[in-house]
This record gives sequence, structure tokens and C-alpha cells, in this order.
Amino acid sequence: QVQLVESGGGLVQAGGSLRLSCVASGRTFSSYAMGWFRQAPGQEREFVVSIGWTSGRTYYVDSVKGRFTISRDNAKNTVYLQMNSLKPEDTAVYYCAADRTGELVLRTTAEQYDYWGQGTQVTVSS
Repeated sequence: QVQLVESGGGLVQAGGSLRLSCVASGRTFSSYAMGWFRQAPGQEREFVVSIGWTSGRTYYVDSVKGRFTISRDNAKNTVYLQMNSLKPEDTAVYYCAADRTGELVLRTTAEQYDYWGQGTQVTVSS
């Protein structure tokens, strides 16, 4: 059974940085894509970025391009989300997700992801 555990959230001032981590366990992930989504209160879950586990290819939503960077450490089965120049509108619960067959397509819809972490809160104060 796949398990995803996020960490690294917190409270930061606008312009600051945070790094989120997602440790994956339960199987090998060679065909997977890993994604980060976020959900603010009263809003739908929003795609942020995804990465192919083997290829390292990435896809970002426009609102975070140039500020957020996704990376993975295959040896540690860990995916990272480095978030710089944070804005109050980045405030949300951030979720790590795994798509079993997404390596080549990097899907952006939450329903297409198979496994989810519990989420970690990111709060950016103005």
C-alpha cells in the first residue's frame, strides 16, 4: 500500500520561503508521477506542479512558475517543493499525490491521482 507523508509546512511572512517534503513508501515508483496540490478554505483543490518519477520532467501551474521548484530524490523516495517569494494567496493546505501511470503525461486533475498524503498547512502572512 502506498503511503505519502508530507512535512515542512508552517507560517511565513510574504516574500519568505518554505520547503515541503513528501516521503513515499509502499512500492517502487518508476512509472509514477508525483504532484503537489493545494486547497484554500472554501475553494477546490488546485494543481500546483507535477514531476515524472523517472524522467524528472516537470509541469507547473502558471501562478507558481519562477517561484516554486519541484525535485525528487529517488534514493530517499522523497519529493520536495521549494517555495520562494511566497505570497498571501499561496496560503493553503498542500497535498502530495501520486499518479500510478502519470510518468509520461503529468496529469493536472486531482481525480486522476491515486494516492494522497494527509496535507500540510502553509500560511503566508502579509
